[in-house]
Amino acid sequence: MPKVLISDKMDPKAAQIFRERGVEVDEITGKTPEELKAIIGQYDGLAIRSSTKVTKEILEHATNLKVVGRAGIGVDNVDIPAASAKGVVVMNTPFGNSITTAEHAIALMFALARQLPEADASTQAGKWEKNRFMGVELTSKTLGLIGAGNIGSIVADRALGLKMKVIAFDPFLTPERALEMGVEKVTLDELLARADFITLHTPLTDQTRNILSAEALAKTKKGVRIINCARGGLIDEEALKAGLDSGHIGGAALDVFKVEPAKESPLFGTSNFISTPHLGASTTEAQVNVAIQVAEQLADYLVSGGVTNALNMPSLTAEEAPKLKPYMALAEKLGSLVGQLAHGAVTGIAIEAEGAAAALNLKPITGAVLAGFMRVHSDTVNMVNAPFLAKERGLDVREVRHDREGDYHTLVRVTVTTADGERSVAGTLFGDQAPRLVELFGIKVEADLAGPMLYVVNEDAPGFIGRLGTTLGEAGVNIGTFHLGRRSAGGEAVLLLSVDEAVDADLLAQVKALPGVKTAMGLVF
Repeated sequence: MPKVLISDKMDPKAAQIFRERGVEVDEITGKTPEELKAIIGQYDGLAIRSSTKVTKEILEHATNLKVVGRAGIGVDNVDIPAASAKGVVVMNTPFGNSITTAEHAIALMFALARQLPEADASTQAGKWEKNRFMGVELTSKTLGLIGAGNIGSIVADRALGLKMKVIAFDPFLTPERALEMGVEKVTLDELLARADFITLHTPLTDQTRNILSAEALAKTKKGVRIINCARGGLIDEEALKAGLDSGHIGGAALDVFKVEPAKESPLFGTSNFISTPHLGASTTEAQVNVAIQVAEQLADYLVSGGVTNALNMPSLTAEEAPKLKPYMALAEKLGSLVGQLAHGAVTGIAIEAEGAAAALNLKPITGAVLAGFMRVHSDTVNMVNAPFLAKERGLDVREVRHDREGDYHTLVRVTVTTADGERSVAGTLFGDQAPRLVELFGIKVEADLAGPMLYVVNEDAPGFIGRLGTTLGEAGVNIGTFHLGRRSAGGEAVLLLSVDEAVDADLLAQVKALPGVKTAMGLVF
């Protein structure tokens, strides 16, 4: 009989589900790391919340551990690379607190509209300042959603019930899905210019960090009210305070901060500012939901091998795994590449296989492509939940097998459709194991995709490679590998360089300023 340890306080229904499913369970909470090391070796599964830290040291003592389940979204307390190296599956429950978080955003929106915290403090201080607090109605106001995924769509539904006009910015939101949600899909600049209220529902990634920067906040409508129940770091907090102090921003409510716990902040004490201590998931119902979900997921895996919401494992049979593993590594790299390079909203993505790849199970390959593609915009996506997230956003995903024989014995091609047309990348396996890029946007190029890289599109002309090398060398950046392709002599050329460290913004600006450069950007694999 499988045995699970619940090491953090969790709703009793979790233990009940384990027992009903034939899993032995111990509820032992509050243990120190040393105490946990002493007992973890006897368990097949570990159910945690945020208190237990599943470190490399803990995992070294977990000789029988097969799966870790996090009741909640964040897995910062789990060393996923170490777990993967040990063959331990890590799962979370990304959708258990969606309604609770959405409701908290709506509550903060009401509180901003009517200045409820300040009015409460004033009244309890015996001031009765009825004329001081003049609020605004939500009816007929425009709500701007930054992020229209699971939580964002719930907020939109609630806002429409309040008779608000809802506009949304989300790179993955298709016109069809926007129509289904009853929202208007807009660009970020349009949203900033039109929204009376702005609420953020996007993960923190390199692309979304400081999405509401000082520059973006300057583009907002005067008097805008801003709510963030998603992730700290999405808003430039110093710029937000400046906007509040100047009166350009009418109010702001944050449930999350760049540094947590937020014991101090430049925003504290600012007029028209509301803060809560990361309460988005803090309701009785949400805690019950995530406890039930993590218990069901762990029991499914330990009893029948089912995999749900795994962060480090695709859905595979034991027979398929060895053959598909290198293809999935290739697919994820191709998805990541096209995700980083695609411009504009992506409405469709096609995964094509030819040669030996056409005879394989394409579902895991597709999952790997989508995980790589969407990881650019999401910190919780994985090979298992990526197809679900793509469907939720209305992304048209196609799988195509070709019987034809091409230049390579096996080939995987990924093509994305945007408003600017289709863009395609393709790769193969060398020795049936090593992923290799062989085509980039119609240009033949052979390259390994690993670590930090520099991508440059330039006019093919003598002396360019020397100037680029000099620029990187003067900045102290060492080139690992150098890959070149071109459409024709004197035409458009593509450079992919692996570098020992990521290219920063200042150096990237220098590269872009070189004569003949059309595009330059840093990539990470």
